[in-house]
Amino acid sequence: MTQPTTPPAERGAADRYNPGAIETKWQQRWEADNLYRTADDDPHERFYFLTMFPYPSGDLHIGHWYNYAPADAAARFRRMNGQNVLFPMGFDAFGLPAENAAIREGIHPTIRTAENIDRMRTQMRAMGASFDWSRELDSSDPAYYRWTQWFFLQLFKNGLAYRKRAPANWCPGCATVLANEQVIRDDDGLGRCERSGDLVEARDLEQWFFRITNYSDELLDFSTIDWPDRIRTMQTNWIGRSEGAEIRFQLEAELTDGADERWDAITVFTTRPDTVFGVSYIVLAPEHPLVDVLTTAERRAAVDTYVQQSRLATEIERQSTERPKTGVFTGAYAQHPFTGQRVPIWTADYVLLTYGTGAVMGVPAHDTRDFEFARIHELPGLVVIAAPDQDAASLAGALTSSMEQAYVEPGLMVNSAPFDGLSGEDGKVAMAEALQKADRGGTSVSYRMRDWLISRQRYWGAPIPIVYCDECGIVPVPEDQLPVELPPDAEFLPTGESPLKRHDAFRQTVCPQCEGAAERETDTMDTFMCSSWYMFRFADPHNSDEPFSREAAQRWLPVDQYVGGAEHAVMHLLYARFFTKALRDMGIVEIDEPFSRLYNQGIIVKDGAKMSKSRGNVVNPDEWVDKLGADAVRLYLMFLGPWDRGGDWDDSGILGHSRWLNRAWQLVTGEQATTSDRAGAERIQRITHQMIRKVTADLESFRFNTALAAMMECTNALGKERDGGPVDGEAWHEAIESLVLCLAPLAPHIGEELWQRLGRPYSVHQQTWPEWDPEIARDQSVTLVVQVNGKLRDRIEIEPGLDEAAALALAEASDNVRSHIEGKTTRKVIFVPDKLLNLVVG
Repeated sequence: MTQPTTPPAERGAADRYNPGAIETKWQQRWEADNLYRTADDDPHERFYFLTMFPYPSGDLHIGHWYNYAPADAAARFRRMNGQNVLFPMGFDAFGLPAENAAIREGIHPTIRTAENIDRMRTQMRAMGASFDWSRELDSSDPAYYRWTQWFFLQLFKNGLAYRKRAPANWCPGCATVLANEQVIRDDDGLGRCERSGDLVEARDLEQWFFRITNYSDELLDFSTIDWPDRIRTMQTNWIGRSEGAEIRFQLEAELTDGADERWDAITVFTTRPDTVFGVSYIVLAPEHPLVDVLTTAERRAAVDTYVQQSRLATEIERQSTERPKTGVFTGAYAQHPFTGQRVPIWTADYVLLTYGTGAVMGVPAHDTRDFEFARIHELPGLVVIAAPDQDAASLAGALTSSMEQAYVEPGLMVNSAPFDGLSGEDGKVAMAEALQKADRGGTSVSYRMRDWLISRQRYWGAPIPIVYCDECGIVPVPEDQLPVELPPDAEFLPTGESPLKRHDAFRQTVCPQCEGAAERETDTMDTFMCSSWYMFRFADPHNSDEPFSREAAQRWLPVDQYVGGAEHAVMHLLYARFFTKALRDMGIVEIDEPFSRLYNQGIIVKDGAKMSKSRGNVVNPDEWVDKLGADAVRLYLMFLGPWDRGGDWDDSGILGHSRWLNRAWQLVTGEQATTSDRAGAERIQRITHQMIRKVTADLESFRFNTALAAMMECTNALGKERDGGPVDGEAWHEAIESLVLCLAPLAPHIGEELWQRLGRPYSVHQQTWPEWDPEIARDQSVTLVVQVNGKLRDRIEIEPGLDEAAALALAEASDNVRSHIEGKTTRKVIFVPDKLLNLVVG
């Protein structure tokens, strides 16, 4: 290590560890020096480290700390390893949380949001986070949402944004539409708003959508990104790709629905085309346009009543497996594509218009849902798949009336001439080919995911930049007229319609094409639109001519490391991927994915339960910062356990970390008699280099808890060396300097202070990460576990790197082992170097 360039601070009573004074001092110094500002032209390797930006709720809770403090430590670690790290922060300021809070408190969202951002920014600085505040974003700033609106226009111009009337999930508590992803199912199978908890209703509204389904297959490809398995699984399941066949059932008569659209067939999608000969009825979703067209006069009243009733249930409720399978007959029939038999057409709310084609074929014998529906409504069903242990001949003409439940497992086709005897898998292929040859369908793919509904009937969001003109129709706002700003004097109380509808000065405008009277769109955009592109803006936050330059995007994107909660798997994370791919196809960016690597932090609980005011177990991080300092809070959170698993907060635990910081302080700043002791120097060097080795590996893989444990072991070992008498001066200086360098990313304030007191140059956070020598760090001995037939028989201390033959010789010389192998034949040797030797004898 190089020698100090300035003398250590004078020691005495003032040297006692005082986190409050130290942390304030260094936070002010870092801010004044712009220490963490990222330079675009820095020649070092670039690394973009991003955490999900928060809603400006007004207070950083312990969950924020658990996201940001470890991430900050990782970003600091990378800087010390020579990388030019972009570590920005901003605020996802639009949306229901901010608006609802403003309504409750009677404060305009603009004012309340600005106040909350100020408070949260101050709290983040008190945390010691090394964010580059020169790049701060606020999604509710017109300078930002100008470009959110610009992106909407690009999607619109490229056919990826469209408007249609469709059933919507309506939250009465929030007075707005929710995307399917924002509706959760409760224990009773009812659909509830993920935010308010209110029961969700169904409403028909004109709404705006993005064609995310255009990218369904590409969104299923995770081959170029390093993401957690559970996120990939959640997105895969949400997209829900199913291979099967489309089958057209000819209607008995061609129908016209009054809108110049003619219907001659009902198309269904099925993953089981091998069961088509078992179809005994067809079911249409109540919203299907054919229901009104083909319902007969004598069935009209019953069908209309049922359709009205079905609209009172949400899609979540209608999909519940516990809900009875209701439905009514329309009076109409279709023709079976192979047998020509009449197939009755029903409508039932367990079929959804938004999934598949909005129509399903009923095969009671081989679908659990169809079996239940047929039993309730006394509909017949033919067995067309035989179980492997069944006699196919005995099933000739067999009906579901002889079955206790549907048979849904693989088997052989029966009652399906000329396909009898084929396996289900072969039958699917043969059936699809036959359907295609007969012009009655063929192979097809269906998806569970629907297009992204972005319309919100609220005030606090980016206005959709569209104008409606009686002469010109739907007209996009010209780009040079952006942003379309929210009127500050609008009444933002929710009524079921957008508050902007009641603001005439906003709503009434001039058509950009014909200059006649027109009206603005009064819905605002889903806040996830704002967060679908913010990672690009951080790369070029002050650009007033474009959302970001191509050069900035090429310089920083994709994000190298993204950190945030797994709860965003099928919303923000999926939307951001779609958005990036759409921008690529429009020639705006050149990348395929926004985030190369994703890490999901866990959740902090208290007393084994999620924190809530009602339980009285909420932890206020500010209180602990005031008591013990931010560094102690940071270390405790990082020591709780693996970062991705979370942990249970225990007040006594954080006190232990405060005490350890005091011990580290005394170890580094205390007077120390030195000598030249070669044996002692080797011990200290080994302690030091083993600590560096362990901490380096752990920080590279986000194992903060074990990195801290290694530093604690190091301080204990160094303390014993010090207490044993004079220590080798050179080795000691290297040890305590290395300890401070390793501690600095995790506890930045005390790290900076101790570095200064060692007389080292400012700042510790701009120093080079310490290196470790493999030879010095080499363990002097390791414990070899010796087993016989899997049972522990001895533990032997050996030199690291001992080969199998030498290890076997030592084991056979052990009295504890010998008694279990004498007179027996060694059939197999299982050897794990430096860890395990297992002798399989008999």
